[in-house]
Amino acid sequence: MIGRSILSFVIKSVLLGTTVAVLLLLFLPDLRQGNGFTQSWFSEPSVRANRESYFNALSRSAPAVVNIYSVSIENDSGLFRNQPRERASLGSGVIMTENGYILTCHHVVENADSIYVAVQDGRILEAQIAGTDPLTDLAVLKVTADNLSIIPQVADPDTQVGDVVMAIGNPFDLGQTITQGIVSRAGRNGLSNYVDFIQTDAVLNQGNSGGALVDSNGILVGITNANFQVRDSRNRVRNVDGINFAVPYALAKRVMDEIISNGRVIRGQLGFIGSEIRNRPGIDVTAVAKGSPADIAGLQPGDIIVAIDGVRLESASKTLDMIAETEPGTTLTIELSRDGQPLTIKATVAELRTNP
Repeated sequence: MIGRSILSFVIKSVLLGTTVAVLLLLFLPDLRQGNGFTQSWFSEPSVRANRESYFNALSRSAPAVVNIYSVSIENDSGLFRNQPRERASLGSGVIMTENGYILTCHHVVENADSIYVAVQDGRILEAQIAGTDPLTDLAVLKVTADNLSIIPQVADPDTQVGDVVMAIGNPFDLGQTITQGIVSRAGRNGLSNYVDFIQTDAVLNQGNSGGALVDSNGILVGITNANFQVRDSRNRVRNVDGINFAVPYALAKRVMDEIISNGRVIRGQLGFIGSEIRNRPGIDVTAVAKGSPADIAGLQPGDIIVAIDGVRLESASKTLDMIAETEPGTTLTIELSRDGQPLTIKATVAELRTNP
């Protein structure tokens, strides 16, 4: 009897132990890998594990944002002095290519006699201006160096209102600083787009100009430009909180490529202003510049442009983009309506010149 009792006890113990082991393996999968029990099982779960963070995104993009110091020599003129004086300007820039092309703002390097770029790995590099585009307030710099960090880029960032964005730059020379916000308004990307930029509430300060605006994945969506300013009752310039601007990536990349290829941005123009017509296609011509290609071709205020080179027109902004992106010297066929009568004219695109 004693032997049977002992045998029964052993069998029950083995069955109980097996059942417990199966349950542990079922509910604690880490044990299947042979990890055993760890102290973390008996402690509170890690706060970091559930924390929302953009650390990985910034780790990819922030090393490509540089500090820019431009130095110019000015004559300090006065009644008893006429001595040269050195003036330094502060800004930021974004490394765009492996061979050292950097995008920044035109106003950061305007009239600079020398430009220095501080890379995040500690190197100080001298930069040369490859070209500038005052209309978009962009400039392209060139440095000679190896092992440069390149900002992550995609052909179409597909920026939408409400997207989380981060501005990376060097405000007040404090060192690289990140501010965060959302896209308040998405800008257009055509070459006739001179002021229609991305609007964001990510904070920009002096020194941020030319830095990167990136999305939550660290992808470049724009080049930070400026904050909105107004004049108060005493005619003093005052920044408006929450309204800041950046040049859309697609436009900035197009400007950079044009500058690298041609030394400047080449835009076509015909010399007329027009507006869209409610509930019908076409562009209503409101003004024609005297002596412009449009004037020479015979375009008049009040004409309704229906198509250009067979392309039906519905958007004034897209029409201007199409003309701006047409090579100067190209002859365009313009179909229009004048006083209800169809008319076709030809106009030769001229280059839009800007003062440097």
